[in-house]
Amino acid sequence: MLDHIDRGLIHALQIDARAPFSRIAAALDTSPQTVARHYQRLRAQAGLRVVGLASPEPAGWSQWLVRLTASPQTAQRLANALVRREDTAWVKLAAGGTEIITIVRSDTAGGGPSLLLREIPRMTTISAVSAHCLLHTYVGGRTGWLRSASTLTEEQQSLLGVELPEEVPTAQEALTAAGELVAALQHDGRASLTQLASATGWSPPTVARRLVDLQASGAIFFDVEVDPAVFGTMTQALLWMSVAPVHLHEVATALATHVELAFVASTTGPANLVATAMCEDPADLHRYLAHRLGALADIRALETAPVLQTLKASGPAQPLLQAAQPS
Repeated sequence: MLDHIDRGLIHALQIDARAPFSRIAAALDTSPQTVARHYQRLRAQAGLRVVGLASPEPAGWSQWLVRLTASPQTAQRLANALVRREDTAWVKLAAGGTEIITIVRSDTAGGGPSLLLREIPRMTTISAVSAHCLLHTYVGGRTGWLRSASTLTEEQQSLLGVELPEEVPTAQEALTAAGELVAALQHDGRASLTQLASATGWSPPTVARRLVDLQASGAIFFDVEVDPAVFGTMTQALLWMSVAPVHLHEVATALATHVELAFVASTTGPANLVATAMCEDPADLHRYLAHRLGALADIRALETAPVLQTLKASGPAQPLLQAAQPS
């Protein structure tokens, strides 16, 4: 479980992922050494990692939520193969270990992900496939999980954040100029300017300038990965909901205020709203479904898929850069 400094640190990183420990320490009213010690402990014991990710729209990507059903003997092996792919994120095993759920990235101009069009049809071990294009994300991506971002006061939050330059390039221009910088940030969003300079072949000042352009233009965002169990949430489930289109935005906006939900998005398919619930235990999940979610009368149908294991989060499976304090 987390103490108040741990919680404040995780919240601070969601506001300003590359903030120096000295700035975070000022917001938390503690020393930089204490912040650094808590950061390293969370990395070692709670899987804390900051990853920089390209925003899908300026990058020209669409995202697909894919559900695969396979035999128990092959599902784990298939899931591990998906973890290693560069175009996947959030690989989960569900439904007794026979269902794999993952997000697959696709070039919007390419007509669909190659995983769906060419590779999966050749896999004889898969008995069922469904794919749902993510249309709009209400919680997740840029908008963090409320349970992990509710510690700091407004005054503390005001001490954090990135200063924006007067002239900002378009997101597409910033991504084009960034080159290998985005790939390096995917592996470690808090890599030092020196490390990023080594990865890109640029000077540290050039790296710093292009980092500012990427953030100011909205070309990238930073995701803070951490084991949800440290927040006391041991039971996880995917929720597939059907809502009349006229009520879709209203329901999704209401769900975005639920601290139990770490992900909420509208999607194509019969279930046009999907969410990830994080609860203390099965009884807590029941209370959430029966009372808080059940109070939303415009949800016409609900399917619940318990998640057994998350094999991959938003970033690559293995970091290539050693974490360091940004300069």
